This record gives sequence, structure tokens and C-alpha cells, in this order.
Amino acid sequence: MADPRSGAIGIIGAGAAGLITAYTLLQDGFKDVQLLTRDKTPGGIWAEERVYPGLTINKQVWNYPCCVSGVYGEFRFSPLPMSETGGRLTGEDMRSYMSAFANEFLEGHIRYNTEVLEIKRTDSGDGWFVEIEDTRSQMRQVLRYAKIVLCTGGCSSPLIPNEISPAAAKSSKFNGPVIHSSQFRSQMDDLLSIVKPIDANSPGSAGRIVIVGGGKSSQDIAAYLTNENRKVSVVFERAAAVMGVTSPLPDFIRRSRFLGIMSPHSELRTRLERFLHTTWLGSKIVHYVWNTITSTSFDALKIAKDSPLRNAHSLFWGIRTNDEGVLRPNGFHSLVADGKIDLVAPARVIGYGEDGKSVTLSDGRTLDAAAVILGTGFTSSWKGLFSEQTADELGLRRHAPGDVQTNQWDNYQSLRDPPSFLATSKQQQWASSIYRGLVPYKNINRRDFAINGAIFTTNNGYAFEAFSHWISAYFLGDKMRLPATPKEAFDATERNAEWLRKRFPGMLLWTNESYSSNLAFFTWPQVVDEILEDLELPSLRSGGNWLTWPFRVIDSAEIAALREERDAKRLRGSS
Repeated sequence: MADPRSGAIGIIGAGAAGLITAYTLLQDGFKDVQLLTRDKTPGGIWAEERVYPGLTINKQVWNYPCCVSGVYGEFRFSPLPMSETGGRLTGEDMRSYMSAFANEFLEGHIRYNTEVLEIKRTDSGDGWFVEIEDTRSQMRQVLRYAKIVLCTGGCSSPLIPNEISPAAAKSSKFNGPVIHSSQFRSQMDDLLSIVKPIDANSPGSAGRIVIVGGGKSSQDIAAYLTNENRKVSVVFERAAAVMGVTSPLPDFIRRSRFLGIMSPHSELRTRLERFLHTTWLGSKIVHYVWNTITSTSFDALKIAKDSPLRNAHSLFWGIRTNDEGVLRPNGFHSLVADGKIDLVAPARVIGYGEDGKSVTLSDGRTLDAAAVILGTGFTSSWKGLFSEQTADELGLRRHAPGDVQTNQWDNYQSLRDPPSFLATSKQQQWASSIYRGLVPYKNINRRDFAINGAIFTTNNGYAFEAFSHWISAYFLGDKMRLPATPKEAFDATERNAEWLRKRFPGMLLWTNESYSSNLAFFTWPQVVDEILEDLELPSLRSGGNWLTWPFRVIDSAEIAALREERDAKRLRGSS
């Protein structure tokens, strides 16, 4: 049998998932590992060219700057400590960490300025062709790999509604710049030169910057521009849920399983979880905890009783959540409380005014605008990489809901009566069929294609590292807990999709397929436990007794020796 380590592995993307996957594969003896990224520097969303001033992480430890996420846990990989900052991490802190990781462990393995145009299986079926283009020379070539790991994430390709796109602005003869939030770093200086500061002697003469969307990137950009003395209005329909505190939460809450067990998983594996989510009293406790967190967060962040920021998504029912931590003097919520940022909500920008210097809103109003920033999210980064045929052969694309039993979680008392605004037809909530969020179901037995970074989780450092070990074991052909057939893998993904529709109603409409194969928001510890058990390794690694286990701190040091554990298991199996 050929050595599975002998072939080249192509990793598409050099963000967090790509970096730790490459590290794990190299440690496992795969010698020819190459990461491909269109960026000039490592880090993906934390690449130097994407990180802008004022970008803060959605908590003291981690969040996608383009989405919502990051409520507890920590962001670092076990091979490299992260320097303590004494407070909230910035985009620059994350950029520095990603660069340090790449420089320390992956020198010579990253190919920068490389746009991936298409990925397809070789004619012989024993590998993959990847067509690339050098972004500097525009020269194209085709690379061949034995295995592929897709690590492009869900925050790389801007989602821009047609009616407010730059093309629509040009057609309407709108006079100002229109940029997506992902372009803010590169366009920032031009924007500040076009839109003049507020003049104390003539405050009405300043142009208004309209920011569309109320997510984390929109808030950070609004705060930065306001601190640069620009007039800013933020337009949104419903605010993200928010977590705020008057002082930092202790680690036994922030970095433990506490919030995870307060959020039901599809498998309730402990007596405490079954009590909390399947009994009347337990359900009351669960919702009391979340309602208390919500109300105290509003108060800690000085959000006024009549503020549109209180018309927010649910902490319990959704994944559109910002963890703001302690109120920052020049941060978004402080500036709103001081009346320095104008909130226009609930409303939606639907087009540009006929005068060339305004936007039109869904409620019939117009809003003068000298520039528009679109914090409208991201679409899947996978769409342009695969032909329809390849996507179908892999089982990569989303599909309409199948005929799955809908009563299997009816005993979950905590999941009764979701908010009415989340009500959505099941048939609208399409889902992908990616087993464990790591392998498209049709490819389960081929062991030559995997994905890291497609699971929406709040602790990407720990989770991505655990997932990278699953992927490496899968490529090595190790004995694992896996479906025997693609049909079994598909059935497992359909059951998980049905769970997501019940647990997070409507959220599959909001996420894109590049990071919605599983929504392990607060329940990432339970998902990582399943991954470890797939590898036939111990789970629940934070330990504790019957009373203390929910509050034991989870640390990436727990998984630092996974490779050695896997090697030992392999040796035992061969003896």
C-alpha cells in the first residue's frame, strides 16, 4: 500500500484554519504541504492588508471581524503562546500572532499572491488539479495535489445586494464612494480625504457617512470614523445580540463549559444537561440565565431603554451575537450613548436618491450621504472554486430539506416557543451535507478531501486545532469512528441539519455555506468531544468532579499532545 504521506497536499487559504491544519499535517509527517492564498501575508481575515485601525476582537480573545461570534473561550493554538495584552485584543494583535505562527512553523510552505480559480478532480481520479493565477503577473498554471483541504472560510467574498451595489450607485449617479466593509482598510485614507471632518463653527456642513448594517465590523468602522471626527449614521433592521459586563467575567464562566451546557446540544450526554433542557424547571433556569445576561448586558453597555439596540436578536436562539465585554470610552456603545453616532433603525437602505447625494430607506425616508460603507456580510467563498459537476460529485452544495423526523427533539423543554420573528418555513432553510463539518458526504470513503473552518464556533483556536487532527488522521487512513457508506454520512448530515433548523430557527438563511456546516456556537466543547471520540481518544479533557466539571477552565494545552496520543493508539493497533 502506498504511503498516504507521499503525495502533495494543497491547502486553500492561509487563515487560522489553514495555518493550524498545515502545522498538524507537517507534524504528522506529510512533507509536501503547500498553502495557497491570494493575500500578501498570512492570517486570512487577519492578514496585514485586511486589518484596519480601530478593529477590535469581539471579546478579549476571538471573533471574526466580519461576522458575529466569539463569546467565550480563547484564541490561540497550543504550539505557540499568545502574549497577554491586559485587555481586549485588537486586529493588530491577531495579525501579529498569525504572522508569528507562520514564520515559526510554516516557512516555505505558503504561496502568497495566488488566486485559486478552479479545483477539480484529475481525469484519472487519483488527485486534484488546482488552477491558479499569480495576482501580480496574471500568469496562470495548474498545480496537482494528492489531497486538498479547503480552508477559505466564510468571510472572504463580499455579499452586496444588487440594489445598493457600487454599480447601482453609479447608475443612480451617486456622487460619493461606495465600498464594502472588507475594503475599508485599503480605501480608508481616500474616504477620509473625501469626507471632511465636522467643523465646530459649521457642523451642518459636514458630509454624512452612511454605514449599512449593524454587525461588528459596522460598529468598529462607525466608532473609528466618529473618533476621526466624521459624521456617521448606522442603518440596520435588527441589532445583534450583545454581551457586556461591568468587569471582566472570571475564567470559570468565560472559559469553561458553563455557557455550553446552558445551550442545548443535539445529544444531551450528562444528567445535568438532560435536567436543564428536558424538564420544566431546568428550562426555566436556562432561560432565566440567558434573560439575565441580556438585561445586564444592556445596562452594562449603557444602552438606553428606548434605543434600537435593544431591538436585538436573541442570545439563546441565535448566533448573531457580539461579546463587547467592558464598556470602552471611545467604543461604539459609548459613542452611541454620548449621541455621537446616529442610529437609523429599524430601517433598510434600498437604493440611492435621485439627487446623487442621498440613500433611500425602506420606510420611505431619504438620508443624505457623502459616502456609503456596506457592512452587508459575506457570501460563500466556495462558489467560484468548483464547477457544478465537481460540487455535485463531492456533495458540497446546499440542498432543500429532506424528509427527516421532526419530533426527535420534542422533549427539549428549553426549545419551546422561539421568538415569532425567527419563524421561517423549513423549506427555505437549505443546508449542506458535510459530515462533521469536515468532509462532504459523497467523498467520505476517498480520504482525499477535507474542510477546516466551515463550522461556526466561538472558540476557533481550540476547535480548528482539534479538527486538524481529525483531518490528518482521516488522510492517514487511521482507524476512526466514521460512516461506512456515503448514505450513512448523508443521513448523519440530514439529522444535523434538522437539528440546526430547530435549535437556531432562521439562522441557516443568514449564514453562508462556507461556515454553516455546523453551528456550534456555545456548544463547541460538545462538538470537540465528538471529534475526539471519533479519533478514539479521551474527551471531556477539562476534568472536574460531579460538581465542578461545568466550571473547569478549558485550555488548548489539553490538546497539545494529540499527535503523540494518536501515534500511541496507532502503535497499539498494529501490535
